[in-house]
Amino acid sequence: MVVPTCLPVILRRCRVCACGRFRASGRFRLNAHHKLIDVWLLALCTGCGETVKLTVLERTPVRSLRPELLDRLHHNDPVLTAELMQDPLMRRRQRIALDWDGAWRVETGGPDPLGDGAAYRAGCETAYGAVDEAIDVSVRFAAPIPLRPVRLIAEGFGLSRTEVRRLIAEGRLVSAVRLSGRLSGDFAFTLKR
Repeated sequence: MVVPTCLPVILRRCRVCACGRFRASGRFRLNAHHKLIDVWLLALCTGCGETVKLTVLERTPVRSLRPELLDRLHHNDPVLTAELMQDPLMRRRQRIALDWDGAWRVETGGPDPLGDGAAYRAGCETAYGAVDEAIDVSVRFAAPIPLRPVRLIAEGFGLSRTEVRRLIAEGRLVSAVRLSGRLSGDFAFTLKR
């Protein structure tokens, strides 16, 4: 299973130092105007430390918010921060992108079908028959992290990306999804021996 280890870096140009990377501080700023509320997620520039506000809610009636959401905002809930950063509507509205490099890991478990630890470095669950046949691997994502399946398979089986591409070209590594692009959802593949 592919799981996030920390919040991804926000790709956005800083107006002070022209750096293009921000880190979410995990803090929210709330501003109430009588019966309306504005909410921002604060992010800090990795170059100069400048703070930028990413709009979460704008001029929203306070009564329309669920009380538990308001509590989570007041207490700077880190899970809420992660949920909002993964929301495609918020990313589109703020014109930001996320850089997931170094912000995820692969969790593994269960028996090792190859006997050498290689298959389970990929965080894959395997259903397999005889060792001489094929290995069916299912990869699950705990969060929508866009990754290249070729990279994930290469790291999991201890192969180079070139070797994985060669296996795909030879028809020994097959999947119902295209393995050459980016995926952020569950997928499965078969490695033929």
